[in-house]
Order: sequence, then C-alpha cells, then structure tokens
Amino acid sequence: MTTPYFFGYGSLVNTATHDYHDPRPARLSGWRRTWAHTDLRDVAFLTAVPAPGQAIDGLIAAVPGADWEALDQREYAYERLPASGAIDHDLPGAPDISVYAVPQARQAPGSDRHPILLSYLDVVLQGYLNVFGKEGAMAFMETTDGWDAPVLDDRRSPIYPRHQIITAEERALFDGLIDNVGARRIGMDG
Repeated sequence: MTTPYFFGYGSLVNTATHDYHDPRPARLSGWRRTWAHTDLRDVAFLTAVPAPGQAIDGLIAAVPGADWEALDQREYAYERLPASGAIDHDLPGAPDISVYAVPQARQAPGSDRHPILLSYLDVVLQGYLNVFGKEGAMAFMETTDGWDAPVLDDRRSPIYPRHQIITAEERALFDGLIDNVGARRIGMDG
C-alpha cells in the first residue's frame, strides 16, 4: 500500500504544529481559501472552496499507515476530500492526496461573534513564511477571502491551542500584511 498524503493550506503548513513526515511544498488548483464559521466551532477558520482558474500554495505531508484518525480529529469540522488530480507536487508516482474543506452548506462568514483568532493567523503566516518566504506569506493573504471578518487580538493570551511564539520581526511583518488587506482588529474585551 502506498502512503497517502494530505494537502494543508492553513495551520498545517506550519510544521511546528504537527509531526507528519515528508512535508513538501505543493499547489492545489481549482480552489481558493476563505475564512468561514461553522456551528462546529466558535471562531472563524480557514477552509478551501472550489474556485476554477485559481490555485493556492500549501504543504503536503505523509499520513503513515493511512492512519487518518488523529488528523481527522484535528480537522473535525472539515470533510476529507480526494484531491490527487488537482495537486502539483514533486513526489514520484501518483500518491493519494486528500484535502480538508468545510462543506459549503455549513459555512457562514466570520463575524464579531465569530472572529479570526490572531494567534491562529500568526501560526499560518509563520508557516508560509518558513516554507515560501516573505512572498509566500504575502501570497497567502492575497489568495484568501473573508478579510471582512474581524481579527481578535489574542496574542497576549492565545486561544488557539497550537499557537507558536513569533519573533518581533515576524510580528511586524504579519501586522503589516493584516493592515494591507484592511482587516479590522478587535481586542479581547470586544
């Protein structure tokens, strides 16, 4: 049996948040990222939505022994979908690759009541910066919709369970990128 892979386009790009093997850059065609809310989570989070003619960069990594249980639990608000034919990668052969996406019928836009967590966004941007460089972090912002949802500044008391420490240089870059897309920040007290 060939080892299957997943395509990550958000926090899974940051390899400090998981220990899946053989991570490598890849590109998913026909999809775009957006911030969405679902009744399964309290905050807005990233999902991929079909978008003909569009593409997003991300990371593929192996799922040893096809043991999807832990990853399915981490991505519990998502549906795991086959995506092998839509992903450009440098792996030999044609491994099975899946992508997680929230079913469109369960998606709602982020809102003041269901904001984007800054601690989560920091993790995602740090991953893109580490894998794709500054241009990759900028491209992430440009290929993601839903920036009308507010960004809850929880850096001092991170809510996101896999938050990471960011450097002052990363903080300055990320804050500039957030400002460039016109995202509105709100404090923890509303």
